[in-house]
Amino acid sequence: MNVDRFVFLFAGFMIWVSLGLSLAFSPWWLLLAAFVGLNMMQASLTGFCPLAMILKKAGVRPGAAFN
Repeated sequence: MNVDRFVFLFAGFMIWVSLGLSLAFSPWWLLLAAFVGLNMMQASLTGFCPLAMILKKAGVRPGAAFN
C-alpha cells in the first residue's frame, strides 16, 4: 500500500468513526468529519499533508499525489 492509498483509507476511517460517535454520543463529533474533509480539501490544493509526511518518514512507499 502506498502513501496515497493509506491517507485516503485513514480519512475514510476517521469519517466513519466520527459518524458512529455522533450517533452514539453527541452530534458535536461531526466536527471531526468536517475537519477531515477540510484537511482533504487543503491537501488537494496545496499538496501539504501531515500524515503523508509522517508515512514517508516511516518508510511507506510514496504515491503520485503526495510527492
